[in-house]
Amino acid sequence: MSFKPRILIAEDESGIADTLQYVLKSDGFTPVWCATAEEAIAQFAQEPPALAILDVGLPDLNGFELFKRLRALNQSQGGAEVPMLFLTARSDEIDRVVGLELGADDYIAKPFSPRELVARVRTILRRSARAAPGGPAATNNGGPPQNPGSVAPAGSQPSATPFALDNERMQIRYYGRLLELSRYEYGLLRLLVQRPGRVFTRDELLQLVWDDASDSFDRTVDAHVKTLRAKLKAVAPDVEPIRTLRGTGYALNEELPQTP
Repeated sequence: MSFKPRILIAEDESGIADTLQYVLKSDGFTPVWCATAEEAIAQFAQEPPALAILDVGLPDLNGFELFKRLRALNQSQGGAEVPMLFLTARSDEIDRVVGLELGADDYIAKPFSPRELVARVRTILRRSARAAPGGPAATNNGGPPQNPGSVAPAGSQPSATPFALDNERMQIRYYGRLLELSRYEYGLLRLLVQRPGRVFTRDELLQLVWDDASDSFDRTVDAHVKTLRAKLKAVAPDVEPIRTLRGTGYALNEELPQTP
């Protein structure tokens, strides 16, 4: 009998919860639905899931506070940190920014494609398994990880990363050298470094990095990535840290050499 990782769903709208449970169960997961934050905390305390999906707008506690409580509970239990994904309203840009800043592994805006959400769940679990001590977790023909406990802390960076972030000074070092970055170059690179392997579309990067995305265009992102690559190449000419997915966006390569 194959193992089916538990996915905790904190969502007060029964219609959305029913859809999530159906697609997750169909894809080999065991969904556990909680309509309130208190229920989610109780379920998490009883048995930490492989991943948690948190709605930002819960009736008894907002999703951000729930995230903090679950993270604190997770740490007190002494186990590996559970990756978490936020469900947000499409118009609430601030929700997406706050969620990522807190350390969430991803977000998805409502209304969403259930298949896309499942794909993101799979990606997060695979990425977490690769980053966990001991190497990749076993998978079931490319499906969910067989060992859901082998996950890395949300927002963590691989130990061998050549990047060092200093958020207080808004500085980034690359192979020990301080990069001279503009405001938007810093914001763009920081976002990529905090989520290695996570593919950000151009629209997402505009929303998360630029002050007024409505006045910016896709080519703005491309131009900043081009200048970033030039500055990174000046430090390590043979290393390509930023990966382009044509027609989609950009991601930071997960496997980078320890020395340039």
